[in-house]
Amino acid sequence: MLPAAVTLGAIFAGVLTRYVRSSLLEVLRQDYIRTAWAKGLRERVVLVHHGLRNAFIPVITVVGLQVSGLLGGAVITERVFNLPGMGTLTITAINQRDYPQLEANVLVLAFIVLVANLVVDVAYGWIDPRIRVGS
Repeated sequence: MLPAAVTLGAIFAGVLTRYVRSSLLEVLRQDYIRTAWAKGLRERVVLVHHGLRNAFIPVITVVGLQVSGLLGGAVITERVFNLPGMGTLTITAINQRDYPQLEANVLVLAFIVLVANLVVDVAYGWIDPRIRVGS
């Protein structure tokens, strides 16, 4: 089970690492970061509180988009590592023309993607209070 998780996670970890790096480099060039340094704040405070917090907004967007890719990649990974799961169940339902089972699988996977998008939207408001609705 661990090799399958590493296989799925390795691809997305590389993409996320690049997004975090590029987003953080872009944020660190902003004027408010320069002001925080000039005020004499500690490096950790500047990087974590001011830098990473603002750099995570595009990263959270990418994580939300990767959920559907993760679900699609799980189908292939389950087949390669011979693991039972939603992907294997979906492929079996397609091969056996079990339409009610296939509809249920698609409904569950769509619900997972919707919940992931909801979590991303809530995380936006948590990370950046300016984004909150009604404030």
